Amino acid sequence: MEYNARLGWVEVICGPMFAGKSEELIRRVKRCEYAKKKVVVFKPTIDNRYAEDAVVSHNKRSTKCYNLTDVNDAFKYVDEETYAVAFDEVQFMDKEILNVISKLADQGKRVICAGLDNDFRGEPFSIMPQLLCMAEYVTKLTAICQVCGAAATRTQRIVNGIPAFYEDPTIIIGALEAYEPRCRHCHTVPHKIKLGE
Repeated sequence: MEYNARLGWVEVICGPMFAGKSEELIRRVKRCEYAKKKVVVFKPTIDNRYAEDAVVSHNKRSTKCYNLTDVNDAFKYVDEETYAVAFDEVQFMDKEILNVISKLADQGKRVICAGLDNDFRGEPFSIMPQLLCMAEYVTKLTAICQVCGAAATRTQRIVNGIPAFYEDPTIIIGALEAYEPRCRHCHTVPHKIKLGE
């Protein structure tokens, strides 16, 4: 991937659960750190699956981070020496994160974001459509469908062994016990409203 000669841009890593988004974010953070660049990493307070003070991938690779309840608090941790700012699980952050990300990039920071582009219904997740539009670089990852083995682009929520209903809450924090990757053809959402209805 070729990056701008001028500093200050937005990179988005997206895809379904279990595609390696956090793993890729951690890889990029570690590369910056190997180059002796200062990086500040954040995740939303709601994501406490593996650790309170670290972004942890499903295969247990990790990097230290700060939890954010108010996204504007990110500016408290970023200074002139900061080369890159990373946000994991960005889809769980409120709409103000778009302004925060834009300001950081305008200040010359490399901003790395990772998040689900679709919710369990297969619909755009929260602020992700706007974030994808404002990014200079987008990496869309796929997982492996747990039903047929094809490339998975969607996240299937499982409740008591069956697919979650369309009406279920959008956000339920979980991992393998509640979600699995699926391809377009194996992803099902009972009671789903068709586009245009």
